[in-house]
Amino acid sequence: MIPILFATYGAVFVAEIVGDKLLYTTGVLATRYRTVPIMIGMLVAFMAKMAVAVAVGSAIGKLPAYLVATLTSLSFIGVAITLWRKPVERSSFEKEKRASKAALVSFAAIFFSEWGDVGQITAATMAARFGAPVLVWVGAVGAMVTKGALAASVGAGVRQWIIQRIPPKMVRYAGVGALLLLGVLSVVETLTEGHA
Repeated sequence: MIPILFATYGAVFVAEIVGDKLLYTTGVLATRYRTVPIMIGMLVAFMAKMAVAVAVGSAIGKLPAYLVATLTSLSFIGVAITLWRKPVERSSFEKEKRASKAALVSFAAIFFSEWGDVGQITAATMAARFGAPVLVWVGAVGAMVTKGALAASVGAGVRQWIIQRIPPKMVRYAGVGALLLLGVLSVVETLTEGHA
């Protein structure tokens, strides 16, 4: 039983870590929000996405490319709008609400993008192969959270450096620009993979 968990963890982690846009998205969010709320939103999103992957199996990889591209683009645009509308200076009341908002933004950015990606397909394949959906789910979620924690840690370090050196307005422009660029790249990749 334990080998299935570790095999899934390793397979999903390796499949997801190379060139994954959510790695960069989490890093961008971590430059704007505290790490813990991002991790909470990310954990819930990964748990839900991997539950679907394990339950649905390989059918998730057969989702129409236009549907994946649409959900992905709407997700990145929604997060970019949220960052754009965020005030540069915050009151103490807004700082208290910030943690729940950061968790929701993180959840949305992850849950509504990149369905049928290599990590989900790997988890679905592992579930079909081993017939142990709970162990595969735990291993897949663990791999995804590890990936996200690495990105959020780097993003948190960058956030501290940015706070000391760059005006908040510039951070907003850069964050929104990066999210929109990642959204466009994700859509292009999704649509071109569908035709390959």
